[in-house]
Amino acid sequence: MTPEAADYLAKARGDLSDARKILSIGLATVAARSAYYAAFHAAQALINERTGKVAKSHSGVRSEFSRLAKETQTLDRTYSTFLAKAYGYKEIGDYRVGQGAIVSEGEAREAIEAAAHFIDGVAGLLAAKP
Repeated sequence: MTPEAADYLAKARGDLSDARKILSIGLATVAARSAYYAAFHAAQALINERTGKVAKSHSGVRSEFSRLAKETQTLDRTYSTFLAKAYGYKEIGDYRVGQGAIVSEGEAREAIEAAAHFIDGVAGLLAAKP
């Protein structure tokens, strides 16, 4: 694994840890947003490892990760779906107001669990690379 990919995975794990801590104090929307960033940085690790590049936008990360996931065929297809869904939590936290600006505790917990699974999957794939 390249040092850059390892750095992205470390960042992903830090984001996941932050998401858990944030949820423990009752800030579900912020926790879900951090769970998105955990998956985002894990996706960047895979992109960097496979292409040597860094995607420059959130949509670029989602599309390049999706392309690589299809090529790889060993990644769970739900990872790409989760990355897109979790981006919605980022949008809620960053841009929405009123009733549309709330992520429930249950949604945040699911996002955190999915992000943990996402990171483990990417890390396992990168570790298995010869």
